Amino acid sequence: MKKLLAFVVFVFALASISQAQSKIQPAKVGVNYGKKIEKSGAVSVKKLESNLSKSKTFEGKIEGQVVQVCKKKGCFLTLKREGDQDPIMVRFTDYAYFVPEDLVGKTVVVEGKAKVKETTVEWQKHYAEDMGKSKEEIAKINKPKQDISVVADAVLVVK
Repeated sequence: MKKLLAFVVFVFALASISQAQSKIQPAKVGVNYGKKIEKSGAVSVKKLESNLSKSKTFEGKIEGQVVQVCKKKGCFLTLKREGDQDPIMVRFTDYAYFVPEDLVGKTVVVEGKAKVKETTVEWQKHYAEDMGKSKEEIAKINKPKQDISVVADAVLVVK
């Protein structure tokens, strides 16, 4: 009986995860995810990096191009940085909303709090798995890294 109950719960969880992306509004210019925001006052990713080199935190709006979205259910996105630098991780306050996979390649404004932080090996592997990376790629992750992390209250599609 316990095995049957566990199986039913597993099937229900799997079905709800697979349906999560289909319930999210497609990425079109002007669509907001999370709270409603405007583009005005947003800084570029480059300006954010400059601000964080002087201060440990930044609070406000950031404009950038989306390079990745969590493939499981849109629970995070990453913003492009110049050169070979790792993209900026953007998670959503209290997982209160999700974004669609078709956001990749679009320019967005996110509003929230940014900081430079150390990401553990465990979390890097978790994010890599959520992005659909291969087991070989995940196995190569073996040390913590410093990166920029944003916790956003809102995402607005601008291009």
